[in-house]
Amino acid sequence: MRLERLSVLMLGVAVALAALAPGAAGAAGAPPGATLPEVELASAPVELDGHVLFRVVGLTSFPAERRAAAIRGRIEALARDRSFQPAALTIVDAETHLAIMAGDQQVMGIAPEDARLERVSPKLLAKVYRDRIEAVVEEYRHDRSPEALGRDGVYALGATGALVALALAVIWLTRRLDALITRKIGGHIQSLERESFQLLRAQRLWGMVHFAVRVLRALALVGLALAYLHFVLRLFPWTRGAANRLFDLVTGPVTTMGLAVAGQIPNLIFLVILFFVMRFALRLTRLFFDAVKAGSVSLSGFKPEWAPPTYHIARVAIVAFTLVVAYPYIPGSGSAAFQGISIFIGVLLSLGGSSVIANMISGYLLVYRGALAPGDRVKIGDVTGDVIEVRTQVTRLRSLKNEEVIVPNSEILSNKIVNYSRFAREQGLILHTTVGIGYETPWRQVEAILLTAADRTPGLLKDPRPFVRQQRLGDFAVDYEINVYCSDAQAMMELYTELHRNILDGFNQYGIQIMTPAYRGDPEQPKIVPKEQWYAAPAPPEASPR
Repeated sequence: MRLERLSVLMLGVAVALAALAPGAAGAAGAPPGATLPEVELASAPVELDGHVLFRVVGLTSFPAERRAAAIRGRIEALARDRSFQPAALTIVDAETHLAIMAGDQQVMGIAPEDARLERVSPKLLAKVYRDRIEAVVEEYRHDRSPEALGRDGVYALGATGALVALALAVIWLTRRLDALITRKIGGHIQSLERESFQLLRAQRLWGMVHFAVRVLRALALVGLALAYLHFVLRLFPWTRGAANRLFDLVTGPVTTMGLAVAGQIPNLIFLVILFFVMRFALRLTRLFFDAVKAGSVSLSGFKPEWAPPTYHIARVAIVAFTLVVAYPYIPGSGSAAFQGISIFIGVLLSLGGSSVIANMISGYLLVYRGALAPGDRVKIGDVTGDVIEVRTQVTRLRSLKNEEVIVPNSEILSNKIVNYSRFAREQGLILHTTVGIGYETPWRQVEAILLTAADRTPGLLKDPRPFVRQQRLGDFAVDYEINVYCSDAQAMMELYTELHRNILDGFNQYGIQIMTPAYRGDPEQPKIVPKEQWYAAPAPPEASPR
């Protein structure tokens, strides 16, 4: 009580100072009759059981929230005291304020600033506040009576049963609605897909329809749940305040977002139209490059295998151009937060995207240069294998040992690439191997043996004919190189094996020693395999030597 009187006294002093201030200002030079604008007073509601009784102002040393809480506590204490009669509330005229009293206890004081807030006289405001406090005390006691609580409990049970019944009805109705839509417009959606040349997919349209029905069901169930909670919480005095704030918690953000969206409707319409224009442009671009890849559309100097990577480049360009056009129309694009996020994403891309961009550019260069194609037998660095796939970032190879090797495209461009398959289909791939034969053996005999071994090797081309080169006259032997043609680069390892076998058999047949790579002296016996040992176990026996 003393604290309340002290606060009222301080409020009166503040009002007096405020009253003197305009006079001083006028003495300082304000024109006669001029009025200063009123300062908006800070106020707080006095709330009990979810009902706002009135609002009160505060001071710097006694804020409005604390004053409202103190008044609420006194009113609630009176309501709990069954011996107190609400009609006993009186209004006492103090020197600086009016006071509403319960016997010798002050319930609240009414300062001139409270009357100024409500724009009425202090006496009228005190009478209204007294009547409001009297009514809320009676209501407080009535709502907590056993009869009222029992009745509210019955209402809550009935509301719960109604909620369950309505929820089941909503689920049943939405299922029937979904089935009805399926029967009525199913054929129309399929025909729409055919008439639009598959620009509109029936599966996507069905997904949109079912999604709309599910959204409708969810909104109906959420609305029922909110209505149920609001009704049940308002039945009981302890939860009535939560019921009043329930809709504010839901509708407040929705209202704020709705107003923000309403202000951005022209920009949103532009963005929606721009999105569909971009989708249509991407669709047309893909159809065009698919036709180029299939050969239906031919461009001078443009290979069909260039169509997929060119489509990817065109797609990135279309999306980037769309984002540039759409950026000023995106809600919040001019805010500092949006710009900060844009800078952060740009820094991440600049720090972590250098290798990605390098591999991407290298991948496109590989495609346009035609260095690799799926199915080619190639050698990249120390890896030899068949190309499985040339992607934007990496190239996948299958090694000769059936291993998957993934090579970054930037490393491919920095290494030498040997493509065995490129000319094998048209001109033939030249397989070659070298043997060293001593000077005592006629070179014509050596070349004849090598050519015979090539003729005996199945899988080699007869045209162009194999040929022999004498590479070097070495210290101990002459190096002969046999060159043969094949059209299947994938079979080169098997052909090499068979060719080497026939070369060994040919020189052994004529008793000629292969001197590769070199030797220090002639042995007593030539290093040859006798004819009778050509098919020594476990080699399978042959009827006659080749």
